[in-house]
Amino acid sequence: MNVEEIIEKVAKGEIKLHQVENYVNGDKRLATEIRRKALERKLGIKLEHIGHYSIDPNQLIGRNIENMIGVVQIPMGVAGPLKINGEYAKGEFYIPLATTEGALVASVNRGCSALTEAGGVVTTLLDDKMTRAPLIKCPNARRAREVAQWVQENLEYLQEKAVSKVTRHGKLRGVKPFIVGRNLYLRFEFETGDAMGMNMVTIASEEIMKVIEEHFPDVRYLALSGNLCVDKKPNAVNFILGRGKTVVAEAVVPREIVKRKLKTTPELIAEVNYLKNLVGSAQAGSYGFNAHFGNIVGAIFLATGQDEAQITEGSHGITIAEVTPEGDLYISITMPSLEIGTVGGGTRVPTQREALEIMGVAGGGDPPGVNAKKFAEIVAGAVLAGELSLLAAIAAKHLARAHKMLGR
Repeated sequence: MNVEEIIEKVAKGEIKLHQVENYVNGDKRLATEIRRKALERKLGIKLEHIGHYSIDPNQLIGRNIENMIGVVQIPMGVAGPLKINGEYAKGEFYIPLATTEGALVASVNRGCSALTEAGGVVTTLLDDKMTRAPLIKCPNARRAREVAQWVQENLEYLQEKAVSKVTRHGKLRGVKPFIVGRNLYLRFEFETGDAMGMNMVTIASEEIMKVIEEHFPDVRYLALSGNLCVDKKPNAVNFILGRGKTVVAEAVVPREIVKRKLKTTPELIAEVNYLKNLVGSAQAGSYGFNAHFGNIVGAIFLATGQDEAQITEGSHGITIAEVTPEGDLYISITMPSLEIGTVGGGTRVPTQREALEIMGVAGGGDPPGVNAKKFAEIVAGAVLAGELSLLAAIAAKHLARAHKMLGR
């Protein structure tokens, strides 16, 4: 068949979307064109912008996307420079932000300017782990407790017999068991190097389940994820125990800078933060005691090829703003569950990799893990900049004016 005949058959449903590659000798770029043209024909529309791109479908289909028809383009801006005094991120950084929300990049940029003039952001990485929580059905609760105790006492054995068989980079570092009735949920914690690590820990956890079933023939491995991981859902467990990177960013902004650059006072920012982010969030039952972590996390995730569904957990966190004895502003953000990586997944897409290169964190680090940790500190610094700027805008009653100027 020639290309025109294939397009017609796809449009009529005689060839399924996922079968197109089979008719073009595996040429994924041509298959992408055929799917798009068939869709245009069937729906009577034109997809000319979706069809313009520079990335190679042959590198993406089967790894990052299925049934590809083109790309969606999201405007990308940069904020910065932002000075970060971190354990892994040291120096001044520009932050790529992919968004269609007017005023967001400008707001983060203003926060970066104020924080950099104040001497920069201090970042502290508190924890680094990726989790998966398989579910095991046991005969009774006592047996569930016995299995849990055995697992806790045999982590090195499980690393050798299971984890090391399927990954060179993943290391089992802990487990937290939860027992509900006779059901055992094992929240495994892994180190995953520079990868976000969900695929890695999923495969490793399945191997661990095989070993457990061999040692305990009377228990039944029921689900690879028992929803206590917790992945891509608002939840208390990640907020309390953390998942991915747990990181703090903090700064002291002199009163003069707050007044000159942010057009308000430390007292007003502290009061707005308390009544909005803490009291208001408590009344709402929110897991996000902050102004808009999700805005900055989302824009960075889209720019750098992170798992966009994990913006959910990235929006968890607490913003603190206090007036120091000297009358300056102390401000901090704590992010318990920042799930990011610099290798694997969407980070291999060329445009997203270039965005990581802007921050100097593309690819694997030496030693493994340092790039992802550096990236986490940069994200935390950017989130702090966004929080500072938005709180100041609210305190100065400039929020609506900014959106009228930049968002309409």
